[in-house]
Amino acid sequence: MESHTHHHHDEDMLSVEQAKQRVLANFGVLDAEIVPVTQAIGQVLSNDIFSPLDIPPLNNSAMDGYAVISGDTDGAGADNPVFLDVLETIAAGSLPKVKIGPGKASRIMTGAPIPPGADAVVPFELTTEMLIATVKEDDSIGILTEVSEGNDIRIAGRDVGRGDKVLDKGSIIKPSTVGLLAALGLSEVSVIRRPVVAILATGDELLEPGADYVEGKIYDSNTNTLVASVESVGGIPLPLGVAPDNAGELRSKLQQAVDSDLIITSAGVSKGDYDLVKDVLEEHGNLEFWSVRMRPAKPLAFGHLDFDKRSDSIPLLGLPGNPVSTFVAFEQFGRPAIRLMMGKAAGERPIVKATLADSIHNYDGRRVYARVRVWKDQDRGVYCAETTGSQESNILTALAYANGLGICPEDITTLGPGDEIEVVMLDWPEEIL
Repeated sequence: MESHTHHHHDEDMLSVEQAKQRVLANFGVLDAEIVPVTQAIGQVLSNDIFSPLDIPPLNNSAMDGYAVISGDTDGAGADNPVFLDVLETIAAGSLPKVKIGPGKASRIMTGAPIPPGADAVVPFELTTEMLIATVKEDDSIGILTEVSEGNDIRIAGRDVGRGDKVLDKGSIIKPSTVGLLAALGLSEVSVIRRPVVAILATGDELLEPGADYVEGKIYDSNTNTLVASVESVGGIPLPLGVAPDNAGELRSKLQQAVDSDLIITSAGVSKGDYDLVKDVLEEHGNLEFWSVRMRPAKPLAFGHLDFDKRSDSIPLLGLPGNPVSTFVAFEQFGRPAIRLMMGKAAGERPIVKATLADSIHNYDGRRVYARVRVWKDQDRGVYCAETTGSQESNILTALAYANGLGICPEDITTLGPGDEIEVVMLDWPEEIL
């Protein structure tokens, strides 16, 4: 009988894809906010951006040199300088004062506007400037080369024309985008806001890191893992601390999540210990418990929590309590939910094919996400992977030493040395590129 109670749900086990589909159906894009451009890295533009100006705003010089009339340089050469009168020096950021006429030139710096009348720039290196200590107004300068019209001139609006659509709604802001927005003169930008994700660990055995160690207790790693994971996806973590195993405390902790967009709990969802979370949520919302055909992280809960203070309910994702399970389940279900709220595609992490150096055992027909380290075999030009230690779901070191999750499919019992394996890359350390 005992074994029966343990397995009574397993015939309704969900695949990872089914569970993900059920979870993600509950999330949509959040509203927009206006933020300083430099704070918007990783956020999604909520509207198209049109340029209010030409970039560059004026025709300007691509070099330090002399603005000239190209026809005046005809016949010039290293042994046959053409001498022109210097009218002024035009610095970047200032405007030319004098029009260029025949036989005249103005000394010009990179980025400075081209004076009227000039149609080319001759770089310093191709003039006699190198032979003269200083060049002032009313001096003459020898041009040592012929140039054609447009030489070393950057045309106004060549990069961006006024009124051009520069960035599409839905674009993700990168450091280079920040530079482009700044060049348009924008200090703020309208983007989809970052979701606030409340994080609650449950369990009498948990101590806050930093507290003195107490015999029989363990430090709460899950809150910190989830805070870091939420931040790395671009969400705003709201850690609620630890709720001990009693309904009153759990209820009051959950009340602090009233302004969040998603609540993630860890622990309290496996068979036998979920009654508490279940009871609290059934009074104030709904919760379904699923078995997902994956290892680690088979138990998963998903539902909604109602609050008196708001009309809509907040989705709640209940992750298992083992630290590795918490991490892997967040990767599969929490990360894509946060991305969807931010206006991004659910976004699988990159997957590479690697040659396995050791073995992965799959003893009950679930999809295994093994903790592996990937490196590149430079001689053969292939990726290799090996497991980073014990694959038990409480072994955090194996996860910390891993840079990827190696997938053993549901229907394969063993992958051995030399087998090809797909690895979900959690990060790309320099040494494997």
